[in-house]
Amino acid sequence: MAGNQILSSENVLQMAGEYLTKTELDMVEKAYQYARVAHQDQYRKSGEPYIIHPVQVAGILVELKMDPQTIAAGFLHDVVEDTDITEEDLAREFNEEVAMLVDGVTKLKQIKYESKAEEQAENHRKMFVAMARDLRVILIKLADRLHNMRTLKHMPPEKQRKTSKETLEIFAPLAHRLGISTIKWELEDTALRYLNPQQYYRIVNLMKQKRAERESYIHEVMTEIEDQVEDINVQADISGRPKHIYSIYKKMKVQNKQFNEIYDLLAVRVLVDSIKDCYAVLGIIHTCWKPMPGRFKDYVAMPKANLYQSLHTTVIGPKGDPLEVQIRTKEMHQIAEYGIAAHWAYKEGNITAPNQNFEKKLSWFREILEWQNETSDAEEFVESLKMDLFSDMVFVFTPKGDVYELPRGSVPLDFAYRVHTEIGNRTIGAKVNGKMVPLDHKLKTGDIIEIMTSKHSYGPSQDWLNITQTSKAKNKIRQFFKKQRRDENVIKGKEAIEKEIRAYGIEPKQALTDDNINRVLDKFTFTDAEDMYAAVGYNGITAAQVATRLTDKIRSEQEKAQADQPLEEAVSNISTVKSPETRKRKRDSGVTVKGVDNLLVRLSKCCNPVPGDDIVGYITKGRGVSVHRSDCPNVTAEDMKHRLLEVEWEMGPDENKYYNVDIEITGYDRRGLLNEVLQAVNESRTNISQVSGRTDRNKMATIHMSISIHDIGHLQKVAERIKHIPDVYSVRRVLQ
Repeated sequence: MAGNQILSSENVLQMAGEYLTKTELDMVEKAYQYARVAHQDQYRKSGEPYIIHPVQVAGILVELKMDPQTIAAGFLHDVVEDTDITEEDLAREFNEEVAMLVDGVTKLKQIKYESKAEEQAENHRKMFVAMARDLRVILIKLADRLHNMRTLKHMPPEKQRKTSKETLEIFAPLAHRLGISTIKWELEDTALRYLNPQQYYRIVNLMKQKRAERESYIHEVMTEIEDQVEDINVQADISGRPKHIYSIYKKMKVQNKQFNEIYDLLAVRVLVDSIKDCYAVLGIIHTCWKPMPGRFKDYVAMPKANLYQSLHTTVIGPKGDPLEVQIRTKEMHQIAEYGIAAHWAYKEGNITAPNQNFEKKLSWFREILEWQNETSDAEEFVESLKMDLFSDMVFVFTPKGDVYELPRGSVPLDFAYRVHTEIGNRTIGAKVNGKMVPLDHKLKTGDIIEIMTSKHSYGPSQDWLNITQTSKAKNKIRQFFKKQRRDENVIKGKEAIEKEIRAYGIEPKQALTDDNINRVLDKFTFTDAEDMYAAVGYNGITAAQVATRLTDKIRSEQEKAQADQPLEEAVSNISTVKSPETRKRKRDSGVTVKGVDNLLVRLSKCCNPVPGDDIVGYITKGRGVSVHRSDCPNVTAEDMKHRLLEVEWEMGPDENKYYNVDIEITGYDRRGLLNEVLQAVNESRTNISQVSGRTDRNKMATIHMSISIHDIGHLQKVAERIKHIPDVYSVRRVLQ
């Protein structure tokens, strides 16, 4: 990979011309010119012309030696999303293949989502499904993400952290599963730099300190191996292997090790011509130096699921330090560096067609389409992928010797469903390594599993949903119950949906129209209303999700009618003070409406105004005047201004009156931090009604607290006291 070196369009086209034909190169150049015109008035956050980004993405794809359609799609990958050009325009100008690849990496638009998380999950689902249909989609997306990570310094800190987190959770594991280590390592190292800069630069400095000493040691080892392989007439390329920063960080964190305890910082890679030579060199290494027990791995005879092959051994080197040696053929090295891209690499004018063995090893890709059909919720779909595709794996065997790959933590039931759905449904017991085990027994690499079945089995138990770890097994078990109890689930689901609709103050008949139901069916890909009710009945989807979609138009119309209501009419409809309870609520608010008496006044829960805040009143429908902070986003919209009233705090502070406020405290997660924060609040004679907290992987603590205060001055005193606590970074007031 070119790293941070910026390639010009001429560089990219020249590199592509080294292996493409003249006709193919013309098509790629046309794609560049088309993208240049489309993005001509657009700029990146860095201030650079936008076209630089597509050029770098195409350059990464050329380095992977991808076919002309993929490179063209690399140049064009943002035109549908960021310009007026459509997929149909691309199909007409280029071809259907290029248009399909661009569409696969284009985010969904013109759809409103309940949350950013749902929108992001839907975009990921779209990308994964497109990837399952054509693997080149993900290669374009990885190239796109790689260049975005290289230029992440121009983004605000919050965006840097969010993008880096997504990179570590989705894109780096994908690169790993596809075997593209050259992209995987750069994504991980760059993400770590933004997520935990202190640890990143600490490791960089530690690696620099003894670099000369390590290089001298590696050179001595390489010379010794060179002399030995010459004696047996084996041609070998020997080199030192750099250890990546994220890999060191992970070992220090997961294994709780200090930097000086990580012994595979020293590593040598030996590339030879044949598999026979691999084992010959291994014999020499073990003759020269004593191998460490349990540290030999044969990925040549047993390749990893991402096609990786190599011999790994750790020996006690010349100076008594552990030394890792990797031995592989040059072809294996290409696959180790470029993974699936090496199989799709463009050679002699044709894409190398992946063989049957290759397709079988990547069968997990095809399961994505199956999950897509079985899972209606996008966030659940993406979580399933994270759990099944990106977790550590174990390799287990059938009694006949067939190998199956499962996520770490899998149980015999997961294995049974991986082999066949009917075997899973009829399972009554399991043997691991010849011994009977319970169905929740955790499997380990190398286990031989025998599943016992019975034709007279009644099928899965509900408990199996809690026992199984893989989404495939869980989906198949849910499908079984779905078919077995359909009628019961339809009734149960309909009742749950109607209850949720009534919670909105809407009659079910009003919401359950053909038009509304059809919109829900399209959104969640159900075939008919009964499918929708049944899905809610067996917990495939929540009643709240369906009810929200069924009522959104009605609720929108109600809000519009309320907003259009004349101000005088709205004021006259507000309940006046007639009962002692109402008078009490008015006094408790501590707020009066200018020029109007006896109005029902309440403080808004969304922004929790307190004495001292600038406030404004908003006339609601039938619930009096709602008091908000002037900067509350719920009342700053232009179309709400005609419903605002002038309000003011009652004169003079009342020491017996309290107002709830939510604050957020961030700091370094050390022992005793929460206790010190609670003590500081108590010392300021402030009541706490609620406390919650969380920490992230970078030891950053976030504490949410609801406190009762008299006025804005009281709040400032509490905040100042908390800020004086060591390791507290910020204290801020938040909206609910």
